Amino acid sequence: MRKIFPVSLYNPISVAGALLAGISFGLIIFLMIIETFSAVHKPYMGIIAFVILPVFLIAGLLIIAYGWYREHKRSKQIDFKARKFPKIDLNDPKQLSAAVFFSVGTIFLLLFSAFGSFKAYEYTDSDEFCGTVCHTVMEPEYTAYLNSPHSKVGCVKCHIGEGAGWFVRAKISGSYQLYSVTFNKYSRPIPTPIENLRPAQETCEQCHWPKHFFSEKKVDLDYYLSDEKNTKSSLTLLMRVGGGNNELGNRNGIHWHMNIANDIYYTSTDHTRQTIDWVKAVNKETGKETIYKLKGSTKKVVEGSEEIRKMDCIDCHNRPAHIYNEPSRIINISMSRGIIDSTLPYIKSVATQALDGTYETKDEAQSKISSKITNFYKNNYPDIAKKNGQKIATAIKELQKIYSRNYFPEMRVSWRHYPNNLGHMNYDGCFRCHDGNHVSDDGKVITNDCNSCHVLLAQTTPQKGKQLSMEGLEFSHPGEIEVSFKTQKCSACHGVGNKTLEKKVAQR
Repeated sequence: MRKIFPVSLYNPISVAGALLAGISFGLIIFLMIIETFSAVHKPYMGIIAFVILPVFLIAGLLIIAYGWYREHKRSKQIDFKARKFPKIDLNDPKQLSAAVFFSVGTIFLLLFSAFGSFKAYEYTDSDEFCGTVCHTVMEPEYTAYLNSPHSKVGCVKCHIGEGAGWFVRAKISGSYQLYSVTFNKYSRPIPTPIENLRPAQETCEQCHWPKHFFSEKKVDLDYYLSDEKNTKSSLTLLMRVGGGNNELGNRNGIHWHMNIANDIYYTSTDHTRQTIDWVKAVNKETGKETIYKLKGSTKKVVEGSEEIRKMDCIDCHNRPAHIYNEPSRIINISMSRGIIDSTLPYIKSVATQALDGTYETKDEAQSKISSKITNFYKNNYPDIAKKNGQKIATAIKELQKIYSRNYFPEMRVSWRHYPNNLGHMNYDGCFRCHDGNHVSDDGKVITNDCNSCHVLLAQTTPQKGKQLSMEGLEFSHPGEIEVSFKTQKCSACHGVGNKTLEKKVAQR
């Protein structure tokens, strides 16, 4: 039988390498065809086709080369001291065939490697790869992302951005994450904030341009009390979202911080950046610096030290695409839309308890949410349970949907585990600095005036009815609760450490 290749290639090691490479190549082609014509893309298909199998393909080619070298050395008894480069004679049919095969094979391998490398790069940058490959670990973040305002923005657009440098950093970080998942070393929940996240000016501001934040935004909010009648209240706010744009003459507002006319620097006492004890404001026009310190703080901050962070978008918008809604807020929205019927007695309070209960798994949560709501009305309002069974069933279905999007007991994830700094209701948020307790050496205080960020145009409460003023109203807490917002933060009652549940309902 005429042999096409040099005799040295016909050895068990090279044959085994050829089989490994051939099978790997065939599987890659097969999986690529399946992926191309499949209506539903599988999350692990890309990893197998473009990451794992190419490794075996290259390993097979290296084994072929090793077997050829080993066989050639044994057959020729090479004297390395007297060794010379082989002579290539293309007039020899065998050498010509080998040269042509090697050249064509090399070109084909390079083209295939380039294509495979690009597909591997493309796949590892996809939302599917980020969110579904490590399903249990990333399920909370991926689910929240799909239901966020940024669901059409690719994960890598924010987490990596443009340029090779940050791409390499991300892949190095991803290697450790792969190790953590493989050997079950990851935290539950995954800790935040993300260390060394790329500055928002290089990611967020590719779409959001702070110079155009100059107008006011009207916001209407409906909310319900936890009493038997689910008493409805509402308010209308005019949010002062602008700030810092000299050209438009608007230099005040929420985005005053955003590095246009001012630079803000700060330090925090905790990893989560919830307690801020030192703030420096720099006026870019005059160069004037004002340093504010938290009352009672004696810490000395060294200029230029690593603990100083320059403020950017993520310091307030720290959950732009991964939002876990607090139950009272999301229930208010569902009741306002009529999905959860507000005529059901105590539905606001019972629904809040059901969502914020302690469950080990999602399946257990779905079952117990249903039984809690059903049993409450059967035991306390049997006539309503019979008459409005469909309304109760609809409310249960909505609550189960809310739970599936905002609670992940397997990863210990909920609104209680991730601070949301946008606002000041459930976490200190704005009040981390705007609490009236950050004072400069000359007595200047970071304002805690509510009207610096928003104006309350209208409010409807049970005790005062509807109020309206274009000059701005003083906020009245519903339920005849007297509270001073100058001395007490909203999070003191509505925050993580407090479950706002009515005693009447808890006793039923």
